[in-house]
Amino acid sequence: MKSYKYIFLLAFMILGLIGLGNFYSPDTNLHLIACDVGQGDAILAIYKNTQVLIDGGPGEEILDCIGKHVPFWDREIELVVLTHPQVDHYGGLIEVFKRYKVDTFLANGLDSSASSYQVLKNAVGGNGSRVLSPIEGMALRVGMIYLDILAPNQSLLEAEAPNSPTNILGAFTSKRDPNDFSVVAILRLGQFDALLTGDISPQEIPEILAGGRMRDVEYIKVPHHGSKNGLTLDLLEASTPEMAVISVGKNNYGQPSEEIIRMLKDKGIKVSRTDELGDIEVVNDGSSFWTE
Repeated sequence: MKSYKYIFLLAFMILGLIGLGNFYSPDTNLHLIACDVGQGDAILAIYKNTQVLIDGGPGEEILDCIGKHVPFWDREIELVVLTHPQVDHYGGLIEVFKRYKVDTFLANGLDSSASSYQVLKNAVGGNGSRVLSPIEGMALRVGMIYLDILAPNQSLLEAEAPNSPTNILGAFTSKRDPNDFSVVAILRLGQFDALLTGDISPQEIPEILAGGRMRDVEYIKVPHHGSKNGLTLDLLEASTPEMAVISVGKNNYGQPSEEIIRMLKDKGIKVSRTDELGDIEVVNDGSSFWTE
């Protein structure tokens, strides 16, 4: 009788593993998730078994988002991007680097005096990740996901950090707003383009547009949580997105601003907010996209 119990238990376990494998079986679509991390930013891009994480929010909420969308046995993230060293973008990355193997870390050399940023630098060093410094014109490919870097531009970096070593975290300091150095990139798969803006300052946007690398996109991550000190009409008209995502917490900071919401709606752009919807997942099959 015992042998039958063991056979039944073994069969149950096998069926469970098959079911779990089917549940996590990757499809051939790009999944772009604006993670609900409260008052912060985190975008997770998944294509098959490849993951790209842009920012990590302020705390450990990012681990919940990754856990929901990535199989528990996959402990490797191919690329992590930090747009700029402010805690609402890097705080959650500390635990990401402690718990996952990160192949490549893209982050400019601007330093932060915050003690938590020193903790992040130590975590990156302990992870053994390759560190790259972003600059306008850089193009990265991770599997079938492409990332075209539009900012920071070379003239800004040369003015603020002449002769600064590249590919080193915290290589230089600046009295300028860290948002001025924010990474801006277009993530592409097939015919789908997503403009990821970090917290780029409005005064840096003309330089980005003058660079000639902006193009029509389907999706925009609105800069600076929808603050009026972020998105400009020029950027919107140059990129012509169909959908805008605002990553924002339930707060009293006055974000997103009514002015920005009105600007988006006047252009007929669909607006989705993490404080209202939680995680916002956009699925793209290479030609069309939809929200799940």
